[in-house]
Amino acid sequence: NRRNGGLSADALTEKDIQDIKTAAAIGVDFLAISFPRSADDMHYARRLMKEAGGRAAMVSKLERAEVVNQPVLDEIIKASDIVMVARGDLGVEIGDANLPLTQKNIIKRCRTLNRIVITATQMMETMIDNPIPTRAEVFDVANAVIDGTDAVMLSGETAVGKHPSKVIETMSRVITEVEKRPSTRVSNHRLECEFDRVDESVAMAAMYVANHLGNVKAILALTESGSTPVWMSRIRSHIPIYALTRNADTMGKMTLVRGVKPLSFDSTAMPRHDINRAATDVLVESGLVEENDLVILTTGDHMGDRGDTNKMKIVRIGKVR
Repeated sequence: NRRNGGLSADALTEKDIQDIKTAAAIGVDFLAISFPRSADDMHYARRLMKEAGGRAAMVSKLERAEVVNQPVLDEIIKASDIVMVARGDLGVEIGDANLPLTQKNIIKRCRTLNRIVITATQMMETMIDNPIPTRAEVFDVANAVIDGTDAVMLSGETAVGKHPSKVIETMSRVITEVEKRPSTRVSNHRLECEFDRVDESVAMAAMYVANHLGNVKAILALTESGSTPVWMSRIRSHIPIYALTRNADTMGKMTLVRGVKPLSFDSTAMPRHDINRAATDVLVESGLVEENDLVILTTGDHMGDRGDTNKMKIVRIGKVR
């Protein structure tokens, strides 16, 4: 690293290029690219992955000073499926004092541009050796959740730490308590925007209804690519979103999306008139909803096609058609 950036090293070395081929061969769900300098680095890595037969979601690790200012930041976010605020190396390049506001801005831009965002590095660093975190670490995790991050990541705490299970339990407890607060459920995301896509419009409409219609227990999105539940997750809500998909790749990607739980479901394997009932039955059989619960369901006329979501339905469990 170099303070204020300026390193000339390529984001992808010859070894990285070979490692991408290995990653594609073993079918990884996510591929993280360290030190990307521009969107071109992410496009190049994605092309290498596709050429090698892989379908991994691309994670850009933001670690260079050059990438934290618009428009470069927005271009890299758009070129990525997932963005990681890699605070260790990034802090070295931009300086510690600039890191908190930079983190907040990256999270904000990712949410605005409908990308998944991970906050990483030294979140509970003292728990490598100690059984309890510092108060500052608790605040750090909580503030990332409040800002809207999709995931918080442990590194050395679980890789080499003395208390790997305890640090996960501690972090989970902090996240759960923060998400119980009403303030974490309030969102003005894209309220003033016009939408170019029908499926995004349906996703936004579903979340508006979910947050304004009382007693909705779950949001059920039948999806191929995962785009609809990602759009839904950008609107803060206390209501769980279940992404039903037949695609293993989509299920893997959805595990990182805040407030979304993926479930296996193949809508192409049944008559169209049975889809709604079969989808809600998945929730009932999993113990996620009960008889007479109110559920919001989004589907498409031609399930199996990407970008086909064009319907929203409010249904009561036990009376689904």
